[in-house]
Amino acid sequence: IAVPEWTLSFVTCGSVVKLLNLKHNVRLHSHDVRYGSGSGQQSVTGVTAVEDSNSYWSVRGTSDTFCHRGTPVKCGQTIRLTHVNTGRNLHSHYFASPLSSNQEVSAFGEEGEGDHLDEWTVQCGGTVWKREEAVRFRHKATDALLSVTGEQYGQPIHGQREVHAMSSPSQHSLWKAMEGIFMKPSESPAES
Repeated sequence: IAVPEWTLSFVTCGSVVKLLNLKHNVRLHSHDVRYGSGSGQQSVTGVTAVEDSNSYWSVRGTSDTFCHRGTPVKCGQTIRLTHVNTGRNLHSHYFASPLSSNQEVSAFGEEGEGDHLDEWTVQCGGTVWKREEAVRFRHKATDALLSVTGEQYGQPIHGQREVHAMSSPSQHSLWKAMEGIFMKPSESPAES
């Protein structure tokens, strides 16, 4: 059951959200544009535009830990973030990012299924991921944090910011759930 966004104070499994990098005021974004270097996989960027359907990500469990729809995401829980419009998962690996030479972050897989490099651990302060809270996403396989440091792309994605992963936490790796459809906890699975 989707509920108006103001009624839930936490992020739940099955929710579709936009994630804002607080330091740089850009939303996590992807599109069917591939990197010209590194892995050559689908690029992930940060955009200043608020209204862009390519900035929606679905909060999902991993291949070995089910994330029951409507259940609050716990601090320390490992999740996948699937790009809604292309069906690819937020992904990282030991390739250099194109602008800053940090660790590349891409979108990978088909129809929501990729591999273990799509798994991210939510780092937050309490027991569950609260919507008003700044959180970090730590890449499980490499221990690096989803980050933006402000480098801007030229054509064909002019003005978009590089998104990458970095080993040490900083202001650049703080994110907040913004616009979206938040699934309400229910006694039984919601019929869709």
